[in-house]
Amino acid sequence: MFTQQLINGLALGAVYALLALGYTMVYGILQLINFAHGEVYMLGAYLGIIVLGFLTAAGLPAYSLVLTIGITLMVSIAFCSAYGATIERVAYRPLRRAGKLTPLISAVGVSIILQNFAMLSQGKEYKYLPPVISFEGLTLFGARISAVEIFILCTSVLLMVALQVFITRSKLGKAMRATSQDMTMAGLVGIDINKIIAVTFMLGSGLAAVAGVMVALYYGVVHFFMGYIAGIKAFTAAVLGGIGSIPGAMLGGFTLGLIENFGASYISSVYKDAFAFLVLIITLILRPSGLLGQKTVDKV
Repeated sequence: MFTQQLINGLALGAVYALLALGYTMVYGILQLINFAHGEVYMLGAYLGIIVLGFLTAAGLPAYSLVLTIGITLMVSIAFCSAYGATIERVAYRPLRRAGKLTPLISAVGVSIILQNFAMLSQGKEYKYLPPVISFEGLTLFGARISAVEIFILCTSVLLMVALQVFITRSKLGKAMRATSQDMTMAGLVGIDINKIIAVTFMLGSGLAAVAGVMVALYYGVVHFFMGYIAGIKAFTAAVLGGIGSIPGAMLGGFTLGLIENFGASYISSVYKDAFAFLVLIITLILRPSGLLGQKTVDKV
């Protein structure tokens, strides 16, 4: 029982971690909580079901399941990345020099717009996806690891490692870190601030798209309101790990997934969603900077 819940919690935490990375990257540069991020994840899940439906009707899974999932991920990533860049350009860039509350209201507005867009275009009904991956998975210490859980864990870890290497080793990643430390000075030394911010939104939205496709494969159901709760939980994971810290977002996501899964299994599944908010309250009281976050001092 314990091992099974541990595996399920890690799979859930991997999804939260991918979403939390989008929150923490945007916050690290703009000091802005992008509350529309959960809706981008929802769009990725919808697109995953749509693309998988078309490819299944064309008979591609019978030819190559890996190619089918690969095409689905690429289409979803491209679509959601473009959405992320558009949201930044339309809703956030014009308000960059406004007060802190104004971009926050804009983020909530974009979230509501995307929810209603999905509801009007796809309907209010739940959309279901038949099982795509038919492999039975593995047995480990008496626990069953499904093929989808193996796919989620492996893909998430690879993406997190790739993102960390990109941020620390690439020229663009160094420009992102410089912009995060001092946007004005980064602009003075020749860094295109607008480009860096747009790339940050695109990266975060691409990771959210992957998380959406994973959830569609895992649970086999999507709906237009699914991004709200997932987004709040991912934000909680980012705060838990240390908002603005990429390793912290990863740690926070896995930790929250384990807490939620064990709490639902050993305490009560009725309060499954409440555990995330309880963790958020305790974190803000005991360690506002998060597990890996650093205390900041306001510059005078």
